[in-house]
Amino acid sequence: MDPGERTDEQHIEKVVLPSGKTIAVVYFGEGREHADDGHAPVLDPDLDLHVCRECGSLLAYPTAWEEAGEESWSVEIRCPECETMRQGIFAQDVVEAFDEALDSATEALTADYRRLMRANMAAEIDRFAGALRAGALLPEDF
Repeated sequence: MDPGERTDEQHIEKVVLPSGKTIAVVYFGEGREHADDGHAPVLDPDLDLHVCRECGSLLAYPTAWEEAGEESWSVEIRCPECETMRQGIFAQDVVEAFDEALDSATEALTADYRRLMRANMAAEIDRFAGALRAGALLPEDF
């Protein structure tokens, strides 16, 4: 069977890897989205990549990504809630939106971490000041 040829049960796509090597990927069954322009298949163009397909979690993140063509990326994604792993080749704009969602989530986590650090430090200072007032600290404690 030639690359790009279809049967009811399988579909073969020719994929050019970033190294320049060409491989044939065989897809079994129907319903596989593919590009008809000779490029690698682009999966789920309308799905936000940070959303898990299995459980709907908004915490999915990339474990690996690399260029798969001039305007596409091969991305491996993991969901920390249901442990689902998936991999696909996605268009540049989809990956850029994913990157923006990751940046936004990183900023939110950093802000939460700083608030938690300040709250913990304030509680520690209050405990230390209370111990000083109660005379519970002696010079040999240091």
